[in-house]
Amino acid sequence: MGEEEMGWFEAVVLGVVQGLTEFLPISSSAHLRVVGEAFGWQDPGAAFTAITQIGTEAAVLLYFRKDIWRIVTAWVASLGGRRKGDPDARMGWLIIIGSLPIVILGLLFQDSIETTLRDLRIVATTLIVFALILYWADRVGAKQRQLADLTVPHGLGYGFAQALALIPGVSRSGGTITMGLFLGYSRSAAARYSFLLAIPAVLGSGFFQAYEALTGDVEGESISWGPTILATVIAFGVGLTVIAWLLRYLDRGSFTPFVVYRIALGTLLLVLVWTGVLDPVGTIEVSPSPAPR
Repeated sequence: MGEEEMGWFEAVVLGVVQGLTEFLPISSSAHLRVVGEAFGWQDPGAAFTAITQIGTEAAVLLYFRKDIWRIVTAWVASLGGRRKGDPDARMGWLIIIGSLPIVILGLLFQDSIETTLRDLRIVATTLIVFALILYWADRVGAKQRQLADLTVPHGLGYGFAQALALIPGVSRSGGTITMGLFLGYSRSAAARYSFLLAIPAVLGSGFFQAYEALTGDVEGESISWGPTILATVIAFGVGLTVIAWLLRYLDRGSFTPFVVYRIALGTLLLVLVWTGVLDPVGTIEVSPSPAPR
């Protein structure tokens, strides 16, 4: 995080923010970026975001532990030629297929993700634009399909939607849920697959960023490990509560409140940037000649 060490209070606030916003379709990376700028803190950075997401994904692993165990065991059995027609084994393959776009695009555009795309003007614009797309999808989607109806083309569609979340402000859950609604899936089915699909990508990104930080390969960024670990633990606890609440809410509620919130936040950010209250690039470390990765 540049030359300035993260404080414990900062870690607590950012951990709560990460846990609250990771699973709601409002973009956790955007909120981490905005909260840091609002408090005058240095941009927590892509590495901090990725590592704290390990905490929220641990919440997914705990909440869906029975489903995940069933999918993993069926998928492993399918490798040996057994249970090939098992729907859980099929789900395992679909999660792998759906994870490919974000892995490939994340590696190709890693430097832009960690620097240029964290500009508050980009964050605000994506908050507003993808709020409108989510609203449209929620209005026109048939909401009849369940996860048993998932196909390979649909899995790839979810995957490319998830890859859009590499841009702060899009929202990983928001992007995949939006795609699910357009494809005719119910709100809860789209959310469940969104959570499961995120596991490989988020854990892979988080552990990769942690490895780079430990080996000193993160350019322009150092990790304050104590506060970062605290933020990750807090994100886990808060995220677990949010998952349970969101799935209950989607049984009866729409995404309209999240759409309104995104538009309001995006508009406020643009106004604050245009009036000079907030610096759109803040303390983002931009390397003029990034080393190849």
